[in-house]
Amino acid sequence: MTRTAYVYILTNRPRGTLYVGVTNDLPRRLSEHRTGTAPGFASRYRLTRLVWFANGGSITDAIAVEKKIKNRGRQWKIDLVERKNPEWKDLSAGWG
Repeated sequence: MTRTAYVYILTNRPRGTLYVGVTNDLPRRLSEHRTGTAPGFASRYRLTRLVWFANGGSITDAIAVEKKIKNRGRQWKIDLVERKNPEWKDLSAGWG
């Protein structure tokens, strides 16, 4: 059985610092970022606003998408977010 995985982008403010990640449980991972139980880059810069995410299929496929996004320039990532979320709203607002 193949589990669904997600690729996501976090920030701290519109056009702020960006973090690209991958997970098989997006609500759990966001909770980890917000509570600081996931130490690292996102925690250090307080990146808790979910501004973009996509179903990446299997975890292997999602990791491949994550790598492609990470290898793109900053402006490309900003454009990716703004195509679907031009106001940089927290897409997880109201998720329990």
